[in-house]
Amino acid sequence: MKRKLQGRYVEISTVGERAKAFVPDPLPPTPPITWTPALRQGFDAAMHALGRLDAASDLLPDTPLFLYTYIRKEAVLSSMIEGTQSSLSDLLVYELDEAPGVPLDDVQEVSNYVAALEHGMQLLRSGLPISLRLIREVHGVLLQKGRGAGITPGRFRRSQNWIGGTRPCNASFIPPPPQDVRACMSELESFMHGSPQSGQALLTAGLAHVQFETIHPFLDGNGRVGRLLVTLLLCERGVLREPLLYLSLYFKNHRAYCYELLNAVRMRGEWEDWLAFFAEAVKTAAVQAVDTAQQLHTLAEADRKSIAALGKAADSALAVHEAMKQQPIANANRLVQRTGLTHATVNLALSHLERLGVVREITGKQRGRIYAYTAYMDALNHGIEQPPG
Repeated sequence: MKRKLQGRYVEISTVGERAKAFVPDPLPPTPPITWTPALRQGFDAAMHALGRLDAASDLLPDTPLFLYTYIRKEAVLSSMIEGTQSSLSDLLVYELDEAPGVPLDDVQEVSNYVAALEHGMQLLRSGLPISLRLIREVHGVLLQKGRGAGITPGRFRRSQNWIGGTRPCNASFIPPPPQDVRACMSELESFMHGSPQSGQALLTAGLAHVQFETIHPFLDGNGRVGRLLVTLLLCERGVLREPLLYLSLYFKNHRAYCYELLNAVRMRGEWEDWLAFFAEAVKTAAVQAVDTAQQLHTLAEADRKSIAALGKAADSALAVHEAMKQQPIANANRLVQRTGLTHATVNLALSHLERLGVVREITGKQRGRIYAYTAYMDALNHGIEQPPG
């Protein structure tokens, strides 16, 4: 459905140029969303997929382990959209405190994303609702270290930004001027608080994501915070108990179309087209998460059976295997800490696992050797361009 311009343009002067910035109208859209049978069917399918994903957190024997690695996969993908070059392997090696050869600035940004999501979930569990305070705190953690540390982490911008292009004159979009950011964000907060029902959670998340991206309230990190906001909203409303939904892979694979839809919403109010895309993204991401969880569980069980056939060496090898499910790239020191076994026993167990094809040494060195649970990493790396190891 086509509507009028979903906001207003205001004249600005920035970096020596005059331009027009866009200030969005408050949500919800006017006139209301037209629920065609196709759009309703898309939302019903997305909610069904979310239900299966939430149920998977009960069926998975190792939900915390899956969360540990899956959150890190999302961190890599979300940061890739913003131009970082780190792989999942880079991040896991970095977390060993041994990061030779990995792009430290990039991997720090990815690590910050993991910390930002975990901080947001802690705030929700403490009783803080989705709010400007929560959004600012999540942003503060996201940009706490690395390249973003000097770009006012945790504070709404006080200068003009733009999207695309090198200057305002060739930008693809110019968000609201800084003096309007606080009011726009307060209106977005009111909208999110005014639609608390779990049945409306997906609609709220879809609308709020566009509004957040349009306001672009920070100097950096808007895309990552905007994607986190979707998952945090669904967790706050009880649709998901754990942050298992991540949209970055779908958005990454449909990046140009996503931007086209966002622009169509702003210029012509074509919210229904965006919401159909958003529902498909949610459904696809939820189905992929369930499939990945089941794949990892099946893989681990098959490997466990192979390891159990080792005889006397099985107990220590199984302990190391269990530890590598928790951290699929590890060195002997970390495995000693996790298992309580001696260095000699851990190294012998790694030799057995390497012979079985369960793990692979990825440095090619005699000292400081690092092992990858290769098939586990292959499953997690689906959709990530860089290969593991």
